[in-house]
Amino acid sequence: MLWLKNQLITYLCAAMHIEILKSKIHRVKITEANLNYIGSITIDEDLMDAANLIENEKVQVLDLDNGERLETYVIRGTRGSGMICMNGPAARRISPGDTVIIISYASMEFEAAKKYKPTIIFPTEDNKL
Repeated sequence: MLWLKNQLITYLCAAMHIEILKSKIHRVKITEANLNYIGSITIDEDLMDAANLIENEKVQVLDLDNGERLETYVIRGTRGSGMICMNGPAARRISPGDTVIIISYASMEFEAAKKYKPTIIFPTEDNKL
């Protein structure tokens, strides 16, 4: 019976997926807010590439100034512009000038997750690399 229990635990761990940090843009400034857009966050394409983010990827945006934490998706912004624009309803919760952290997660097998290294970038105060 103990052998069967151990086999079951091994099987469940092998099949288990967990969410872990995939990408992080640490401390960028919101440059714009566009309330009349459908939704999302527009991010400078240089920052997207450096952080290993793709267009339409789900992200969390954490506002260090007011404590807001929301989920949205990425839209590609003009390369080299430093643009971080909150769009749609999120523009009411996160304002230009606020400092934010942008995070995405990945779901992967438990053992693979132990070895995975996320991409974390630390842009300058003007949102440049």
